[in-house]
Amino acid sequence: MHAALYVSKTGLAAQDKQLTTISNNLSNASTIGFKRDRAVFEDLLYQIQRQPGGQSTVDTQLPSGLQLGAGVRVAGTSKEFTEGSLQVTDQTLDVAINGRGFFQIVQPNGDVAYTRNGQFSLNRDGQVTDVNGLLLEPAITIPQGTNRVTIGTDGVVTAYTDGQVNGQQLGNIQLVDFVNPAGLQAIGSNMFYQTAASGDPINSIPGQNGMGSLQQGSLENSNVDIVEEMVNMITTQRVYEMNSKVVSTADQMLQFVSQNI
Repeated sequence: MHAALYVSKTGLAAQDKQLTTISNNLSNASTIGFKRDRAVFEDLLYQIQRQPGGQSTVDTQLPSGLQLGAGVRVAGTSKEFTEGSLQVTDQTLDVAINGRGFFQIVQPNGDVAYTRNGQFSLNRDGQVTDVNGLLLEPAITIPQGTNRVTIGTDGVVTAYTDGQVNGQQLGNIQLVDFVNPAGLQAIGSNMFYQTAASGDPINSIPGQNGMGSLQQGSLENSNVDIVEEMVNMITTQRVYEMNSKVVSTADQMLQFVSQNI
């Protein structure tokens, strides 16, 4: 009965982490470029009281033995980098990645972070930045007097002024990809850092070498499926209730023993 209390306690703790993961997904259902998390569960060590395959007699073996589980834990969370739907905004500096890849953003400490959020703006110097004012890498600067900017599917940025037929090419938006995007470290603000698990970034021109193409005037929505998350939340709630019931039942059994023995 004491073991049942501990096992159900691990179930309650695991479902609490699962609910935290679900709530974070739901709270970011409208976050541009957000990728949902999935909790990964694993069972704990087993107490082997009778070894499977052990000798029950001289000539016979136990078919299954006696193995008592110690509960469950959340071994980790996994980012799902499936693509979200694209919404058309018709804003010049809104850029969506149609396929694999990440934009590069220079952090205040000089490190490079990676994001799927292509909601860009201009600072007072005409440099392309994210919504927090951090510079896009490689840097793109829009000159004064520009009245129209085009961003090609291959990342070529071109600026046009009044009376100019052939625009001025300002540079290229490059994308990077990783062998294992799920191994990236989420740091908030729709940003990721590379880790030993993700591997080194692989630079490429959009639309080449398996990299996604760019779509100007669009943004990638969160890949959170609200209906799926609601179903997962209901399931989590029911599992939590059942583990709570186990705690209550084990407590009643202990109470019976203490009062009658």
